[in-house]
Amino acid sequence: MTTSILLIEDDPDICELVAIYMRKEGYHVDIALSGEQGLELFQRSAYDLMISDIMLPGMDGMKLVELVRSRSDLPIIFITSKKEPQDIIAGLHVGGDDYVTKPFEPEVLVARVHAALRRYRSADQKPPVGNSSDVWTDGWLTVHKQQLKVLVNGKPITLPAKELQLLLLLLEHPKQVFSVSRLYERIWSLNGMSDERTVMVHIHHLRRKIEKDPASPQYILTIRGFGYKFGSES
Repeated sequence: MTTSILLIEDDPDICELVAIYMRKEGYHVDIALSGEQGLELFQRSAYDLMISDIMLPGMDGMKLVELVRSRSDLPIIFITSKKEPQDIIAGLHVGGDDYVTKPFEPEVLVARVHAALRRYRSADQKPPVGNSSDVWTDGWLTVHKQQLKVLVNGKPITLPAKELQLLLLLLEHPKQVFSVSRLYERIWSLNGMSDERTVMVHIHHLRRKIEKDPASPQYILTIRGFGYKFGSES
């Protein structure tokens, strides 16, 4: 079955270039030149992945992704000329899984699309297996590994796919320190293309949701000069 991609970008030249490369990979590509048109296409058809610019005429990419994310967990990649950390953080916060800054090499975007689809399909088909038990808990944080459910202080919370994958990976290897590049490779499946900001933003959001005190985390620990590890033991 052909993989379908929804591309939302107001620059026709970028649309044509991206579409050529994606179609070479065997993907079906639908193009929208505005946020409103993108939302209309999303509501009419089923897509496996979405690529969206942030700066769009009318409805911007942030609002579009927020609306799409409320209805679907499909992978979403931002392409944007914005390079400030706060802009990237905002894009990831509303539901983006990854981003590519302009100007970009089409091959890089293709690689990220491959990786996003691979991770999404892998997580959907093969839930992580616990080391010793399906349930990890210390009273405050509870993780049902097979069911992919997380509770904080007894209340269920919703984690985006990448945050959940980060938590499960670290939880499954509590004594192992993961470098930023290793985390990026494992979660985003891109060898040699580490993006420190993407990892740090997802760690930041994860801490805000599961830690008693995000400023002094007890679960997702920073090992300075090395990376991150899971710090609590049940």
